[in-house]
Amino acid sequence: MNLNKSQADAVSHGKGPCITLAGPGSGKTLVITNRVYNLITKQHINASNILVITFTKAAALQMRERFVKMCGNKSYPVTFGTFHAVFFKILKYAYNYTAANIIKEEERQRFFKEIIHKYPLEIEDEGEFLIGIMSEISKVKNEYISIDNYYSTNCPEGVFRELFNSYEQFLINRRLIDFDDMLVYCYELFRARKDILKLWQDKYQYILIDEFQDINKLQYEVVKMLALPENNIFIVGDDDQSIYRFRGANPSIMLSFEKDYQDAQRVLLDTNYRCSGRILAGAFRVICNNKERFQKNITAFRELGEPIYVRRFEDVQREVNCIIDELRVYNQKGIEYTDMAVLFRTNTQPGLLVQKLMEFNIPFRMKDVMPNIYEHWIVRNIKAYIRIAMGSSARTDFLQIMNRPKRYLSRDAFNSDTVDFDELMEYYSDKSWVQERLDRLQFDLARLYDMAPYAGIQYIRKAVEYDKYLTEYAEYKNINAAELFDLLDEVQENSKAFKTYDQWFKYMEEYGNKLKEQSAKQQTERDGVVLSTIHASKGLEYKVVYIPDANEGIMPHHKSVLEPDIEEERRLFYVAMTRAKDYLHIYYSDERYNKQLEVSRFVSEMAVKT
Repeated sequence: MNLNKSQADAVSHGKGPCITLAGPGSGKTLVITNRVYNLITKQHINASNILVITFTKAAALQMRERFVKMCGNKSYPVTFGTFHAVFFKILKYAYNYTAANIIKEEERQRFFKEIIHKYPLEIEDEGEFLIGIMSEISKVKNEYISIDNYYSTNCPEGVFRELFNSYEQFLINRRLIDFDDMLVYCYELFRARKDILKLWQDKYQYILIDEFQDINKLQYEVVKMLALPENNIFIVGDDDQSIYRFRGANPSIMLSFEKDYQDAQRVLLDTNYRCSGRILAGAFRVICNNKERFQKNITAFRELGEPIYVRRFEDVQREVNCIIDELRVYNQKGIEYTDMAVLFRTNTQPGLLVQKLMEFNIPFRMKDVMPNIYEHWIVRNIKAYIRIAMGSSARTDFLQIMNRPKRYLSRDAFNSDTVDFDELMEYYSDKSWVQERLDRLQFDLARLYDMAPYAGIQYIRKAVEYDKYLTEYAEYKNINAAELFDLLDEVQENSKAFKTYDQWFKYMEEYGNKLKEQSAKQQTERDGVVLSTIHASKGLEYKVVYIPDANEGIMPHHKSVLEPDIEEERRLFYVAMTRAKDYLHIYYSDERYNKQLEVSRFVSEMAVKT
């Protein structure tokens, strides 16, 4: 295999620590597999003493396959595995764990579903709440934070601590561990048992770590202990592609590596073999605006190629229509749909594009599970109002909307499967102020009865004051109300196409069924335009890439306010740009669901300075 000079330098590195900065498309997998082969065949290191750590099972398998292919007929017992696989292997020997000791995801979910009902929590969307709580518990473990010093963003601190401690006790009682425990237990084992640590230090004398920019604090602490005393630790990564801070990844660890290992050799893989010259240059102009990064100069191996296509649209509808037209043109020119990708900042953005792809029968695949916008609790509230207006007396519908906005109604007033307004009025006969609210609700429902969906949603939002409720809810939960209104704006805008509630309800049902069909189809079919979040696209490449919605508030995301947040958003944009090999389209709109938008700062940073 031919290697360029910097690749050869990395591959031939001898003893001691080494940091290899590997930009997009620079051949990092090639370097790692060749280095392992070099260690065995040129430096005469015992293959069983070499450990290669990756972040995903797929990456570990791919790397092992490439290494085996390189070795031809010879078989070498090198360990390739994820952090979790390696740490669990260590725990297996220490505590006799088996796969049966790892808690299954369904069991974990079932535990939290049962326990949260013991607390008087106002939960709008149970699924969303559970994801938030489990994510926070994972963060506490991965960052080794004392539970007494952690303040939850999903529920009161006291409740979170009880949930955390109850979960820990549940695991202990059943001799179970979760994936985060594998890190915690390994760290604690190595600190407490120097004899066990010594066994593993002798076993793994050469450690190679892929995607080092994604490492978290606990993983790094364990690796540092394991690498002692020789410190034959070879890390490969790109600080400019560190985009998983929300999972605990800490880019400052990579930036500080040379402080921890002052004798570390540094190698820069300075040639990009993926992107055309103009695409790489544009991406590099963006990422150079980050201050917390290694300064580096990357050159493109390929020719300049096509310019980056930046385009402004009046609104999102026109933006999506243009993407549809252009995807078909590229396909007619001979580019397979599988070689095209549309990359989004969040998994809620592709809704309108998905509808259009279905309409034009363009095959597509989704890298992420795309939530059905019509199953969101806000939309369920709107639908409940409309169903009651159309004659529903179901208790479940009334419970959804009874205090949205606040009417001071109690669940105790709804003690049968159906609801009767006369009985409600009787129940509150001693509270005239509640009866007034019930009168108003009946009046509003009567007004809603024969409206078109768009007008009906507008009436619920303004006259019924559902928008006011959302604002108060956002304040109570300490979240940005803009996210809730964005979702409702999109749903309302889409409802314009329907004249009656029945037509709208039928469409929502069909849309949900099509999404399920699409999800099932993806298990067997591989053809189609790839729709993906930028996070899920990392490590992949396509001939044609679209980055839509390049607007402030979307990229960078409106939650990103502090400088470290903006720098991570810029890294995300850089990752998105560098997925493109030949054609890169960056689009933005002036208006989205009746709101004026500004072009993303990253678009102006990309322009050539004159």
